Amino acid sequence: MTDLPRSAVTQFAEVIEVPDVDVRLPEERDEERAVAALVAKHANRRLRNISEVRAFFRTNQTPIFFVGPTAFNLLGVDRWVRNFSFISYYDSWDGYHPRVFSPPEIEHPEFLSGEDINNYLLTHPAVREHIDAHARRTGNRPKIAMVFFDEETERICREQGYDLILPSYQLRNHLDSKITTTRLGNEAGAPSVPNVLTTLTDYDDLQRQSAQAGLGDDLVLQTPYGDSGKTTFFVASREDWNKCAADVVGEQVKVMKRIRNRAVAVEAVNTRHGTVVGPFMTDLTGYPELTPYRGGWCGNDLYPEALTDDQRARAIEHVSRLGDRLRQEGYRGFFEIDVLVDLDTDEVYLGELNPRISGASSMTHVTAGAYADLPLFLLHLLEFLGVDYDLDVAEMNERWRELAAVDVWSQLIMKTSQSQIRHIDAAPATGIYRLAEDGQLEYIRNTLDWHYLEDPAEAFFLRVYGSGGYLFKGADLGILVTKSRMQTEGGELTTRCRQFIEGIHEGYEATPIDAAVQPSNLLAFLK
Repeated sequence: MTDLPRSAVTQFAEVIEVPDVDVRLPEERDEERAVAALVAKHANRRLRNISEVRAFFRTNQTPIFFVGPTAFNLLGVDRWVRNFSFISYYDSWDGYHPRVFSPPEIEHPEFLSGEDINNYLLTHPAVREHIDAHARRTGNRPKIAMVFFDEETERICREQGYDLILPSYQLRNHLDSKITTTRLGNEAGAPSVPNVLTTLTDYDDLQRQSAQAGLGDDLVLQTPYGDSGKTTFFVASREDWNKCAADVVGEQVKVMKRIRNRAVAVEAVNTRHGTVVGPFMTDLTGYPELTPYRGGWCGNDLYPEALTDDQRARAIEHVSRLGDRLRQEGYRGFFEIDVLVDLDTDEVYLGELNPRISGASSMTHVTAGAYADLPLFLLHLLEFLGVDYDLDVAEMNERWRELAAVDVWSQLIMKTSQSQIRHIDAAPATGIYRLAEDGQLEYIRNTLDWHYLEDPAEAFFLRVYGSGGYLFKGADLGILVTKSRMQTEGGELTTRCRQFIEGIHEGYEATPIDAAVQPSNLLAFLK
């Protein structure tokens, strides 16, 4: 349990202007009970500004759990929210992190998706006891957040008395379609790259429809659902078509003009007061050193020059308009948007929508904007915790836009590209690493997250697959976060980036295994 200083109790009383409140703690009471009494007394008080919102979360009495294969997506939010913790399949810290609970392995069906892992965790007896213990201690109904879930997840939460604090699976699945995103964006005045939404029968049909739409011969095809690295196809010839025909014929497909683009990602939160837009970061995609999937997302660079001021203003407008349209669909809370900038025309286009907590939060939540106000996910929590609050969305968006000029952060999403299955005999530890003068990567110390990084030669590595696991094509090694850029303006990995990658790979010791005894339960899940 995180200790709450006496000053936090005093601060909360002062922030909400409680008259004649005696915040002195009687000797027979501990601070937990004092805070609980103070919060309960003023539970229905409207939060009028960011200071009051911060105090609310600093004294939060509702147990909130992020459930997932790893704690990566919202790691660090526990610094801001009392009684926020993680339930993770992989214990990346080997028991070191005080707010990460990883249950012992029990028999389960083969995992085929991230949803399967989350449902396994929610029904695990040790996890249920862990959640129930927190609920008993605080006297409040548990809240559950995660990245991937399905209707089975919703059923489990209902039966076990948990609140899944996310938009419904039905709504999210509807909005997750790249076809739906394009249509809603068009309706909202947030255009996509010139495209046609259609079905295809053969290559001649593709050429005919693209000519009618003025898209040219160099095309990008996308199917509605799935990781863009596995559902995006580049077609400039009949040979290219033959490679993807089985995936696209007869399916709904988005056929786009291929442009020279800069892809940027941004997280946003749909609140009752409007859409708050976070900082923009460029994507790293398709690097074979990081992912086996052409076009597959494998990292981000957050830096002031990611967009010009004019491009950033137009991108914020697109995201805000789409957010307004999503709100009409009943969607509230966290989402991520990919925006594409045409390098030849300077047009800014709406890209892909991910209606969920995303993999970009690692940097969004440590930027100057987050520390000036609060991490964007806390606005998501306000929407689902039944809190009445005021928020000047225009003012907050302007502040975040101005503070975009002071941050440099990067992350690498590291997968293996080798097809051969290997048993992991030893793996790098989660923690802080430093590049020595000769380019060798050295382990420095264990730590909880990347918030303490300052030196560009240092990085935080969050290990996913550890000793006893397996490496295979697409397997997740882990996530590396640093305060230096990993990609050049010319679209190449920096020297420092390559040194980080090589150092992490060298930290793995793995033995090839016979194909006849290959394990069946192999899953790559980071999106």
